[in-house]
Amino acid sequence: MHPSQSANVSKAYLLSRCRLGAIGLFALLSAQALVLAPLAWAEATATGTETGDASCYVEGLADRLKCGFITVAENPDKPAGRQIDIHYAVLPAIKQSHPGEALLAIAGGPGQSAIDNAANFDRIFTKVRQQRDILLIDQRGTGRSHPLNCDSDPTLEPLALDDTALNIGAEAGRCLAKLDADVTQYGSLQALADFELVRRKLGYDKLHLYGISYGTRMAQLYMRRYPEHLASVTLDGVVPMQQSVLAIAGAIDRAFELLLRDCRETRACQAQFPALADDLTLVETRLAKAPNLSQSRDPLTGEPTPLTMTLGKFLGAIRMALYMPNTRALLPHAIHEAARENYQPILGLYALTLDGAGMAMGMHASVVCGEDMQRLTPALKARTRASRIGRDMLDGLGQTCAVWRVPAASADFAEPIASDLPTLVLSGELDPATPPSWGELALARLTHAKHFIAPHATHGVAFQSCGNNLVAQLVESASLEDLDPDCLSKDVRRSFYLNASTVETIPASAGKQTAAAAPAKEQP
Repeated sequence: MHPSQSANVSKAYLLSRCRLGAIGLFALLSAQALVLAPLAWAEATATGTETGDASCYVEGLADRLKCGFITVAENPDKPAGRQIDIHYAVLPAIKQSHPGEALLAIAGGPGQSAIDNAANFDRIFTKVRQQRDILLIDQRGTGRSHPLNCDSDPTLEPLALDDTALNIGAEAGRCLAKLDADVTQYGSLQALADFELVRRKLGYDKLHLYGISYGTRMAQLYMRRYPEHLASVTLDGVVPMQQSVLAIAGAIDRAFELLLRDCRETRACQAQFPALADDLTLVETRLAKAPNLSQSRDPLTGEPTPLTMTLGKFLGAIRMALYMPNTRALLPHAIHEAARENYQPILGLYALTLDGAGMAMGMHASVVCGEDMQRLTPALKARTRASRIGRDMLDGLGQTCAVWRVPAASADFAEPIASDLPTLVLSGELDPATPPSWGELALARLTHAKHFIAPHATHGVAFQSCGNNLVAQLVESASLEDLDPDCLSKDVRRSFYLNASTVETIPASAGKQTAAAAPAKEQP
């Protein structure tokens, strides 16, 4: 998330080029990860010092940044053991009016690099950066901070591969064997201590936090552990502490239903695809029986290629397309064509998942296996298995976590955050990962918070609306009093594609109900 975050699969979401793709099946990574390509890291230049600081550049930004790292023990209980470097980058304020403050922007995933998304954070926080630094930290296990990556298997052909035949446990074991790390030390609490050490090193008295998707969990933990060093907090697409991310299966089903509703209530889409729900059911039923084998064209190269379309690939492509308005607009056409056994449109969307969205899948597993799997109550397990992607998700994670063997977080980890810090909670009504009900849950013990719902946004409100301006206003005033959410209601919907090249138009004075007026039922 934000760069946040994407990706990744278990049978339902195979990111086939990622050997441990099954781990990220339900990854909470922000939607932007699908559209904001990871940015190349330019090596630090000029004046490196003994503290690890240097000038550097990142792709997409002409500015010279301050980059550096701190060296910490991988296992705090073994200070003489393996040491790892935690890298950070500072986007310096245009006019340094508040040298003792910075906005710490925390990426999603878990498993995404904040520094790789520097240009995107700079874009949405232009107003904040006028007077305050933007601080980005690659969380341990991601980006440049001893990343727990699982290399691609060059022998796998993702389009031809039948992911239903994958041995997920074996894939996880092969990845683990290659990692030079104690994977039990890459959870959120260990990372939180690193964040605080970076703050101290850089000398900031106060931080303004912005977390997106999984990054909101890190922000909430910061609120719990180090509130005296915080001035304001924004949680965008929030994962409440008391919510296991495994509940995302219900959120995904909700987003599917919202898509069907939006097409049904949009005149041109309904006229072009009058039986879209039936089309979806038909494809699901067919692929549940057996994969579809055909010749197709590689969506990246245009070359003829064998295609094995499985139910997991089909649902995974839809699910990830739901994260962003521009790809969501393609789905009715793609689903309808799939019902006619033309999988080329859905293949184009599936191709967006093939790079893994920059996810460090080993770190992703360390977090989820340690912080979420133990919260799988019988009721949540039953709901998850009854959802579209839930059965494969649970099976894949169960096999992965049996290999990862990360101790469960303590029971108090899941306690709601009690805080009187000024906290802005942003939710997208169409969010396929962190629905508005999760935002309400996060408010349980926040005594100085406001929750705004953007009716036309998906995942990552600050990237799709005026939400970034609300964040800037909060940072400047450290107050919620004058925040006006009306701008979030601006109709920024993308017109649905009626065929491969034509979109329908939405009359300015007509159209359908807004999502806020007729919300689909949310599943906890």
